[in-house]
Amino acid sequence: MKLALIGYGKMGKAIHEVAKQRGHEAVLIIDADNLHELTPENIKQADVAIEFTSPHTALANVLFCLQHSVPVVCGSTGWLEHLDEAKQMAQQHYTGLIVASNFSVGVNIFFEVNKRLAQLMQGHDNYDVTLKEIHHTAKKDAPSGTAISLAEQVLEQLGRKEKWVNEVAAHPGDLSIISERIDPAPGTHHVKYSSAIDDIEIIHTAHNRTGFAMGAVLAAEFLKNKTGFFGMKEVLNL
Repeated sequence: MKLALIGYGKMGKAIHEVAKQRGHEAVLIIDADNLHELTPENIKQADVAIEFTSPHTALANVLFCLQHSVPVVCGSTGWLEHLDEAKQMAQQHYTGLIVASNFSVGVNIFFEVNKRLAQLMQGHDNYDVTLKEIHHTAKKDAPSGTAISLAEQVLEQLGRKEKWVNEVAAHPGDLSIISERIDPAPGTHHVKYSSAIDDIEIIHTAHNRTGFAMGAVLAAEFLKNKTGFFGMKEVLNL
């Protein structure tokens, strides 16, 4: 498979290594110093584009690829208020789009565990729930996209929580997400239910970026020649 890698920081380089190991070729690599090479002619060489940049550039990059009928796997977070626009572009140009807050196979299994635990805790109001996420200091957004996904899953199940806040909760209806930035942490997410009697906690800890990179490449393999919007649940058949 021929890939376009848009964003070539630590994550982009890790994706490139995994892609090579799986027999794929990066026909286009775009970073801050060669943005002029992101042209219609160059992007059309790729079967799939993998986009990992920033909240400020992701939407434009995704729309550009979709406009030229190149399916996109996007791991950038912080831009999802514009997701409907990207979905419409994919539909208009008969191509595919995968957007995920986290591509790690382990995290996506963790998502399913989180949803099930929240279902089980719905009737147990004596337990309060809080989230904590820890990432490296170079991470640009807080809370992490993964933490937001976890929080939204909890909110869907627990009627006693109304919204998430990125601070210590001031009201019973607030779901607290605490964000810490510590090097060299690749990413740790905690979901904790606490009562006067005991605590129940689930934790996912990433040891390196390889799991994220592998998931992104698996998503690209899944998306090739497909039309529509998908998530990692479809990629991993969860």
